[in-house]
Amino acid sequence: MFKHILLPTDGSELSERAIRQGVRLAKAMNARVTGLCVAPEFHVFTTRTEMLEDTQEQFARDSSARAEQHLAVVQSIAREAGVQAQSVYEVSDHPYESIIKAARERSCDLIVMASHGLSGARGILLGSVTQKVLTHSTVPVLVLR
Repeated sequence: MFKHILLPTDGSELSERAIRQGVRLAKAMNARVTGLCVAPEFHVFTTRTEMLEDTQEQFARDSSARAEQHLAVVQSIAREAGVQAQSVYEVSDHPYESIIKAARERSCDLIVMASHGLSGARGILLGSVTQKVLTHSTVPVLVLR
């Protein structure tokens, strides 16, 4: 049924669990996977401490290194399962848009992702990447908690 599964990751434990489930599903369906990591853009005026302390170049290097680590997890899990995998790194302040765009551009037919379960005021103020993907994506989304 599914032939190409997109696995967005933010490096969290929940993302890793979703990756493991997505790879299991891909193996069962003889599908391939693409891991995606989206890093924020650098801003001079910000409340994010990692941006306040870094130059734009240093922030870009650190973000890329973190993304490599996160995507290495996808590659490792897929390799162990014998599933074909590739990785994509994007820079965007709107991760949900990058997830939807990556799924569309790479002809993915399923997005498997975790939900961090933010609720109440925190969920409203911060928004949920997963919720935005669910709302805007035309590609089916499997959400794991």
